[in-house]
Amino acid sequence: MQADDTQAQSLGSRALLQERPAVHPYKIDVDQGVLDDLRERLAETRWAELPDESDWAFGTSRGYLRDLIEYWQSGFNWRRQEARLNELPQFKARVDSTDVHFVHVRSRGAGRMPLLLLHGWPDSFVRYHKVIPLLGDSFDLVVPSLPGFPLTGPLEGAGPDQPTRQSARLLWRLMTDVLGYPRFGVVGGDGGSVLAQILAIDHPEGIAAIHLTDLGWHVYNVDPSPLSTPEQKYLENAKKRFLADMAYAMVQNTRPRSLATALNDSPVGLASWIVDRFHSWSDSGDVDLSFGRDELLTNVMLYWVTQTIGPSMYNYFAEVRSPSLTPADHVDRPVGLALFPRDIGQAIPPRALAERTLNVTRWTEMSKGGHFAAWEVPELFARDVLAFFQDQTSVR
Repeated sequence: MQADDTQAQSLGSRALLQERPAVHPYKIDVDQGVLDDLRERLAETRWAELPDESDWAFGTSRGYLRDLIEYWQSGFNWRRQEARLNELPQFKARVDSTDVHFVHVRSRGAGRMPLLLLHGWPDSFVRYHKVIPLLGDSFDLVVPSLPGFPLTGPLEGAGPDQPTRQSARLLWRLMTDVLGYPRFGVVGGDGGSVLAQILAIDHPEGIAAIHLTDLGWHVYNVDPSPLSTPEQKYLENAKKRFLADMAYAMVQNTRPRSLATALNDSPVGLASWIVDRFHSWSDSGDVDLSFGRDELLTNVMLYWVTQTIGPSMYNYFAEVRSPSLTPADHVDRPVGLALFPRDIGQAIPPRALAERTLNVTRWTEMSKGGHFAAWEVPELFARDVLAFFQDQTSVR
């Protein structure tokens, strides 16, 4: 009888493997016609006449933007950057009706914990390119391009309700049905933080732990009346900062279609909109120092050549109308928080506020770094991820 059970399990495992969606190696290869069209558009830019052209207070500095666009035209080599990205082991797999792009780096050691690394907006899988070599010896790494973002594109067949939760289901299937990882850790920031939390809530049996760089946008909707004075002050200050620097989110929450039409047609407009966020959320306030022009333009190029700025902004609009997470949701799996001083809020939240929605088992207040910490301060970021997951039970 035991032999029969073993044989049945073996047959079932083989059947499951046969049903897994196929994984295909992928290389980025932008059609030359797209690059030629881009060159012509850049050459025909009509510059707006605005005061305070060197000041970032009202958006991207026009002086900086002019220099960046001149470099984009005459110094930036997309084919070189394309080749560098293609050094990463990239794949595509059809999950449901969506072709999901992802980087998959298998550790040389046996039995390593798989980690799913999730980016946010307005970046891409490139957010993690500097930490892949720092983490690759300790974990199997999966770095997807999120639904709606460059190289994956829109979530096909999705309804209007809770789009982030629909993306989380897709990522769960990628890790379990496609790649065969029944249990894994998740690393995320910005939209990736919310996705990580949804995965931990919806699949507690499969998520070992999650590592985050922020609490998730839903926390700011908490009822302030039962909060402590430090928590209330933090939320009050966060609202003030929102009014001062978050106009982009209000536009994307309410008029994404109007904005997407403009940005999808103008490469300079697209660069201006994206680089403004990198400047505002960097630690140094100098995007060239924090990221470098080649890397900034590589990220912008991914949006341009895939025409995904519109789909990438859709979640802002849809989440307001149908939130995937609320302050009533709680993550019971272990949570590590690495908090960087120049993230969006530019202030470290009280731990008590985090613990209202998260089972915080590691709390690290970093000395430097901003919103794109894995990109801007990769050594600090990777060290905290390693320390956190070393304390967790490895996947067997």
